[in-house]
Amino acid sequence: MTEAMNCKSCKREFAVEPEDFDFYKKISVPPPTWCPDCRQQRRYAWRNERVLYRRKCDLCGKSTVTIYSPNKPYKVYCPPCWWSDKWDSYGYGRDFDFGKTFTEQFYELQLAAPRIALLTKNSVNSEYTNHSGEDRNCYLCFGTFEGENDMYCTNMYGGKTRDCCDCYRITGGGELLYECVDTEKSYNCQYGRLLRSCVDCYYAFDCRNCKKCFMCSNLRNKEYCFLNKQYSKEDYQKKLEEYKLSSYKTREKLYKEWLELMEKSLHRFSVIENSVNVSGNMISNSKNSYHIFDGNDIEDSKYSHLSLDMKNSYDFYHVGIKCELVYEGHGMVRDYNVHFCHLCYDNSNLEYCDTCHNSENLFGCVSVKKGSHAIFNKRYEKGEYEELRKKIVEHMKATGEYGEYLSPKISPIGYNETQGIIYMPITEEEVRKRGWKWEKEVPGTFGKETIKPEDIPDDIKDVGDSITKEVFMCLSCSRNYNIIQPEIQLYKRLGVPVPRLCPDCRYRRKIAIRPPRKLWHRQCMCELKHGHHSGGRCPNEFETPYSPGRPEMVYCEECYNAEVV
Repeated sequence: MTEAMNCKSCKREFAVEPEDFDFYKKISVPPPTWCPDCRQQRRYAWRNERVLYRRKCDLCGKSTVTIYSPNKPYKVYCPPCWWSDKWDSYGYGRDFDFGKTFTEQFYELQLAAPRIALLTKNSVNSEYTNHSGEDRNCYLCFGTFEGENDMYCTNMYGGKTRDCCDCYRITGGGELLYECVDTEKSYNCQYGRLLRSCVDCYYAFDCRNCKKCFMCSNLRNKEYCFLNKQYSKEDYQKKLEEYKLSSYKTREKLYKEWLELMEKSLHRFSVIENSVNVSGNMISNSKNSYHIFDGNDIEDSKYSHLSLDMKNSYDFYHVGIKCELVYEGHGMVRDYNVHFCHLCYDNSNLEYCDTCHNSENLFGCVSVKKGSHAIFNKRYEKGEYEELRKKIVEHMKATGEYGEYLSPKISPIGYNETQGIIYMPITEEEVRKRGWKWEKEVPGTFGKETIKPEDIPDDIKDVGDSITKEVFMCLSCSRNYNIIQPEIQLYKRLGVPVPRLCPDCRYRRKIAIRPPRKLWHRQCMCELKHGHHSGGRCPNEFETPYSPGRPEMVYCEECYNAEVV
């Protein structure tokens, strides 16, 4: 039986379904007291993905790039030192004090145990990357894997990428992509969203297996199309030559036209591929899963953002690759039966742990590697561990802590440094009212520009290498930014002008063209005659990330396929 509950955070009502209670019973945790949105915000508050600082490694003393500002009280090790055997995580072990709450004791352990500066592994010449691995010559890339010569990219996985710039969520590989979003297995495309297996496509939306298409949408298996109109090879080239694509002014005009094109195009209610009995958006190869956003190979799961290869799990964010029985987790890989944890890889049977790897049977541990049967970084015999763990769980139930994710109050980062400020923004006043953290000394300068935006050459052909010595001012937020040498070389290769927005504003602009990670119940907007409805408005209803009142034409799967596929 469905039970209505009131969220302890926002006070709104939310539902807990019978299958939810079955899951909570299976993993022996109480049902949630926060609604799904507030639970997600709580996890957001732990992820600093892209706000970077420099500070000294507290072990080797070398300057290192890190997500922890120098004013933070934590002990921070550079990745080589953190992964090394030069220190012992059990050296920070301590007894649990039943006279205190779990949260206050866990925070004390966080202050003592070393934190890894950035979560990167096996990358080469990619100092400014985070939540990444196997990258080579990448710069300001986040959530990227097997990238080479990529810059300003986020969430690139499932295949190798090369020479990509300012892209978001590229899957299955890609090369020479610029300002592409939700694009798969494509080559030399610029300003594309929802592209699959496309080549040489510019300003395109929802196109598959297309080549040399310009300002087109909802196309399949087409070549030499301009504004969805078929041209010969020669005439297409002539049309393309009408545009000075190396000009910033031209590109700005085309960007606005592209936004209008996407707004007027047909939109499938949700992008769901090869999946059964699922809800959410950007889902593939999944079944029996609900409220899934940006998920691949998800099974019997619920409330997921940016995850892949998951089974029997609830409430997870940036989690995946053979994970099962995960609950309330962020940044987890190859984990089994892991609950209420942050940045934990290759583990089993963990609860309330922070940055622990290759371990089993841990509770309340921080920065443990290859550990087992430990509580607060102190090892116990198996029987002792189980007995003490039960006592602590009962203590946490009495204090109202057990069953809740790690509190944002002890997150090692300020809310304005996290993904929360992008996806669920709240004011500094509200953050402090909740007792959460706000970072006053975020990186960046203002008013230090050495060149005015209007003095930047309009045409990339007129830009010399000396441009890398200039300091620019973002036209949106006024923050200063720089351009590095490999970047200007790629712009010249792609024929794109120097950007007038800083990297963060360019990132936010890409996020803004995607629908939100929320669902609304709506009816299909199609009024054409199709096989399943003889006229008038289609009766099909669905859950969609397009809210009522938005201008897009949102179709059900049947109507969309009848018109597009």
